[in-house]
Amino acid sequence: MPYVCTRPHKPTTSTDHTDTAHSKDFNPDMQEDNHFKYLNHINSPADLRGYALDELPEICRELRQDIIDELADNPGHFASSLGTVELTVALHYVFDTPEDRIVWDVGHQAYGHKIITGRRDQFKTNRKLGGIRPFPSPLESPYDTFACGHASNSISAALGMALAAVRDSGNESRHVVAVIGDGAMSGGLAFEGLNNASDTPNNMLIILNDNNMSIDSAVGGMKEYLGHLHTGRTYNRLRLGLSKQMSRWGLLNEKRKGRILRFNNSLKALLGGQQNIFEGMNIRYFGPTDGHNVKGLVRTLREIKDMKGPKLLHIHTVKGKGFKPAEEAATEWHAPGRFDKDSGERITTGTGGTPRFQDVFGETLLELARMNDRIVGVTPAMPTGCSMNIMMKAMPERTFDVGIAEGHAVTFSAGMAKDGLLPFCNIYSSFAQRAYDNIIHDAALLSLPVVICLDRAGLVGEDGPTHHGAFDLAALRPIPNLTIASPLDEAELRRLMYTAQLPGKGTFVIRYPRGKGRLADWRCPLEAIPVGKGRRLRDGEKVAVVSIGPIGLEAADAIDTVKAETGIEVAHYDLRFLKPLDEALLEEVAQRFTHIVTIEDGVRAGGMGSAVLEWMADHGFSPSIVRLGLPDEFVEHGTVAQLRAITHTDQAHIAEAIKEQIKRQTDA
Repeated sequence: MPYVCTRPHKPTTSTDHTDTAHSKDFNPDMQEDNHFKYLNHINSPADLRGYALDELPEICRELRQDIIDELADNPGHFASSLGTVELTVALHYVFDTPEDRIVWDVGHQAYGHKIITGRRDQFKTNRKLGGIRPFPSPLESPYDTFACGHASNSISAALGMALAAVRDSGNESRHVVAVIGDGAMSGGLAFEGLNNASDTPNNMLIILNDNNMSIDSAVGGMKEYLGHLHTGRTYNRLRLGLSKQMSRWGLLNEKRKGRILRFNNSLKALLGGQQNIFEGMNIRYFGPTDGHNVKGLVRTLREIKDMKGPKLLHIHTVKGKGFKPAEEAATEWHAPGRFDKDSGERITTGTGGTPRFQDVFGETLLELARMNDRIVGVTPAMPTGCSMNIMMKAMPERTFDVGIAEGHAVTFSAGMAKDGLLPFCNIYSSFAQRAYDNIIHDAALLSLPVVICLDRAGLVGEDGPTHHGAFDLAALRPIPNLTIASPLDEAELRRLMYTAQLPGKGTFVIRYPRGKGRLADWRCPLEAIPVGKGRRLRDGEKVAVVSIGPIGLEAADAIDTVKAETGIEVAHYDLRFLKPLDEALLEEVAQRFTHIVTIEDGVRAGGMGSAVLEWMADHGFSPSIVRLGLPDEFVEHGTVAQLRAITHTDQAHIAEAIKEQIKRQTDA
């Protein structure tokens, strides 16, 4: 059976784009207008650069309104892109893109960038199967210079590009700009990039888009530091003028520049009573400045773009700028779903009586914390997304949002566990990839009691390949001292959380998907599950299905389909634990069945199916095994249902695999 993922796609072009009136701010009385004076004629940054500076504010208003119009019906990351409209226009106006490189950090900011770089007609396909990608990607456009689904990588990537430009005699004049924001400066990789940029020859410009937010409000010392950091405009102009004059006199060459810059920074700190962390690293600092004054941004960028050496422009923006509901509730409007652009009301669909897995986690965590005063909660910038805000509201002194810092979140949790606390550390599965070493070295090595809850495991849908939780099972399975479990449903999630906090359980990983389960009555009693014990969900003949996690519900539906079509009852086993494996359960399967189907919501290579194959081989069994799971390719974006069909992990393909195994067993 072939396993494929969506291929690198060609965006479909639509010709029925409808434009509406532009407005500087959200106006519920706004009238429809089928024409944008400027935006209808901007198909590339080259077109943008043909307009006068005084026309840019109107272009920004049209671009902001276009984003509002598009996302009202086709949901996406809303508030962050509204906050970067003026910056986007200024960057493409001043710099010769795509020859000059703009490296976006956190693709949430880049919808305006997509629209003015030739993808406006395709933007209605954003995040849809076969449409344009949810985040900038060089696979889609030359204007997208690097992948930016995860935070904090822009400075490092831009530094590499800047160094490549210096070493390539044909590209010495290329400008490279890193745009970092939405809380990404709290990530450790950003500081590593800054440290390297400070002593590596480069002319990179870093733009710090400071909106005091990530998805929830920004946290930590950097947030407080940036709130008080200021360099006056007069000082910046005097310094810039003096540096140009010294260069003309031949006094400011590369050899002297470092010493003069260090002296300048020391003098400024002495006179101003403030040490600037960036200038302390020999990175010239400018700002903060108004990130919504497009003409001011253009003037500043023109002044500093050709300065030699690394430099940082600090701008202040408002997340959700221009749409009052988003300005007033930026967290809720980060990715609000569909909404009425006139009234500002969000459009919600029926709940169906079932909760989201993350809400079951949040409610259960608070319940456990009330029972066990050693429990604390840790999350890297996702308290609302993972529902740890439930415990945060009730017990703020026992919950910690550490910012966009997944590695630190795990090691911080391990430190607390070492001295007697019991942390529940909740990280999205795809983001936990950045904490792999910390899980091994700081938690598992000492078998510390840290409960690592991996939210958004498996296919997540429209956010695409940077966000699918595809690799956790295969990546974590080889690590000693880990318990790895995945619940079939919400009740099992509660029981696994209860089990994980009992004494002597060590480092315990629980993975579960994004979105809703199927149980309306999910508040089951909190009971322990024996670690490493799976269960037989239904007996059967001819073929056994072995599943792990909520995708087992798809398998159960497939088994019902097979029975209805063939009259054959197929056995179904819920493995529950990838590590330790339930060897007694696997032995029962091996002795009773010669044909097996395994199904998991993770990569086939090295995952649960591989574990079953290895166990069978190690114990002298050689059944026919068909492994269903994600392919050895990056799965693109689309709805979860669409992606399951494409990767052959949906009910129909599971049923097909079972029937094929029944045929083989019958023919044998």
